[in-house]
Amino acid sequence: MSEILEKAKQWLTPTFDKETQDQIQKLISENSSELTDSFYKDMEFGTGGMRGVMGAGTNRINKYTLGIATQGLSNYLIENVNKEQIKIVIAYDCRHNSKKFAKIVSDVLSANNIKVFLFEDLRPTPELSFAVRHLDCDAGIVLTASHNPPEYNGYKVYWADGGQIVPPHDGGIIGKVNALDFSEINFDANEDLIETIGKNVDDVFIEASVKNGSLAENINRDNLKIVFTSLHGTSIVSVPDALAKAGYTDVHIVEEQRVPNGDFPTVKSPNPEEPEALKMATDLANKIDADIVIGTDPDCDRLGVAVRDTNGKMKLLNGNQTMVLMTEFLLKKWKEEGKMNGKQFVGSTIVSTELVNDVAANYNVETKIGLTGFKWIAKMVKDFPELDFIGGGEESFGYMVGGFVRDKDAVTATLLACEIAAYAKQNGSSFYEELLNIYVDNKFYKEHLISIVKKGMDGAAEIQQMLSDMRNNPLSEIDGEKVESLSDYQASTKKNLITGEVSKINIPKSNVLIYQTANGTRIAARPSGTEPKIKFYFSVNSSLDTKENAEKVEAELDAKIQRIIKEMKLN
Repeated sequence: MSEILEKAKQWLTPTFDKETQDQIQKLISENSSELTDSFYKDMEFGTGGMRGVMGAGTNRINKYTLGIATQGLSNYLIENVNKEQIKIVIAYDCRHNSKKFAKIVSDVLSANNIKVFLFEDLRPTPELSFAVRHLDCDAGIVLTASHNPPEYNGYKVYWADGGQIVPPHDGGIIGKVNALDFSEINFDANEDLIETIGKNVDDVFIEASVKNGSLAENINRDNLKIVFTSLHGTSIVSVPDALAKAGYTDVHIVEEQRVPNGDFPTVKSPNPEEPEALKMATDLANKIDADIVIGTDPDCDRLGVAVRDTNGKMKLLNGNQTMVLMTEFLLKKWKEEGKMNGKQFVGSTIVSTELVNDVAANYNVETKIGLTGFKWIAKMVKDFPELDFIGGGEESFGYMVGGFVRDKDAVTATLLACEIAAYAKQNGSSFYEELLNIYVDNKFYKEHLISIVKKGMDGAAEIQQMLSDMRNNPLSEIDGEKVESLSDYQASTKKNLITGEVSKINIPKSNVLIYQTANGTRIAARPSGTEPKIKFYFSVNSSLDTKENAEKVEAELDAKIQRIIKEMKLN
């Protein structure tokens, strides 16, 4: 505690402004747990950059933690980019302080003689990724905390390829940041180097989204009734325009959620992964008999899709289901257009459904698999320039169509979902039935995710202990099935628990464990890189003979997952 107090007292020096000093003095005077949480560690880059609760302190998002990150980035760019004029583009979302933080970040960059393109107002994260390459920038930054609660904000850094930073740049930037003292931040802006951008980039981005997200010319788009919600986020400035430009005329926006608002007043969490977040949208869909509901998170990189099941009821699909169907339709389109030549691939992640691998294999297309976090899928596009990237997704409701954007992109993915639904409808099918067809042709895969929140310093230790137990005392049986292998991505090893044979995993290290049985039952465990939680991913599968038996098979798979959760004492 004395160490934390000493750390806090450093924030009472003239390096920090009076408002910050007053906030810190209040925390010290109250001697609260808030003081410990604000200073027990420094804000770090995780799988999605830097994200945390806003406030004063080293473990908070504020002027100084953003400033030191930006000063470190500036130093790294100056040292590693051999250009007379380094350029960066900056975007921000609807969260509290995002606009103010974006200006602070711009000030620091311009003070370091870096040219800044700053969006005039909030914009979707995928547009930032697009703008990096469109404006020939050396890096990009977006101020966002994705779908986290209102008290959060964050900072994601992109490299010249439009993808989030990966090795060696992430480590290099962190090294520069860690070498700095807060007193070394240069906040003295050079306004001549800050240029406001807007419609000139928007128009090109939406045009590219429509081009990449449209499946075919012969789709009757007027016939699809769509409900869309932006969940108070940034997508309202792009998705309705993109849908209109693509030819969708029957679009109904959830008006109560149209206006961007960092409090997200109509939802508990602005996360389209949760049915509750899309309730207003599905209620509207039921009222007007819509075919499809789409909701995006605050920075418009994830999307939730709800469609009518075989009983006509609205059902929220999970990210694995939408990515499988999107991948299948893109592959089908490429094949129909005669573009397949053995030099294509799709992208996925280690915790996403293995069904996507099977679907790609049906078209003789390779699935490249990376770590969790979309930056690894973007990296594949950069690492294999000789191959065509068709599309890629992850279980956490993100999808990327082609390589024109190098991050998950809910603008183009929204268009693609609507194309699939419209195409199916005019052919006497539906979005959901098309998914069932994939299950019949392959297997019915059912995935489930649970997140266990463990806040603060003690929570972080508990999470590490849970992983340590799973690593050092592995399960030998799951729901009566013998565990065949344990993949430890931290150690880069896959161990056959039956024969004892150990093989090497050739992707970057990450604190992830995956158990697999001979029947293909899979359990993955990983701590979140951006939130105080540990996530468990369950995947089970079974054959499906006909679409009519889908409900029965799904119920059996659901029951199996619940047995496993109970067996592992995770409920």
